[in-house]
Amino acid sequence: MSKDRAVADDDFRYRGNRLGLPEHGPDSVPGVGRRLTGLLLDWLLALLIAAGLHSVGVVGAGVADEQQATTLIGNTALVVFAAMNIVLLTLFGTSVGRRLVGVRIKATGERSWPWFASMTVRTLLLCLVIPAVIYDRDTRGLHDRAAGTVAVRF
Repeated sequence: MSKDRAVADDDFRYRGNRLGLPEHGPDSVPGVGRRLTGLLLDWLLALLIAAGLHSVGVVGAGVADEQQATTLIGNTALVVFAAMNIVLLTLFGTSVGRRLVGVRIKATGERSWPWFASMTVRTLLLCLVIPAVIYDRDTRGLHDRAAGTVAVRF
């Protein structure tokens, strides 16, 4: 088999090729580092909101033990992170952290679900962590594949 034929048979030329996305520029698939940075920024924002809710007494008003308060803030941050992602992704296709790094979520057309359902499934699987760290050649995690979405650049 010639080298040219092997290249023609391989449908993977770059991330997003199989999804009909461009190699560079808007709507191309961003690298893992950019997506992780957006995720980290979203998580830090959720932690700040959870800590603020705790400091004003909305969450854990009677908790005096520092270890219990830390656990409570962490669990509250997860709920805030999930709610923030579901709402912002449903309304705008991006979140605060993703927007800062220039990433949005786009439907691939694989699912005929309502957008809200896709964002809810995607977010809940993202919160489980494991589905998000198992990904394919297009760097789509299992959470994106299950929801029929892909992360793309603005």
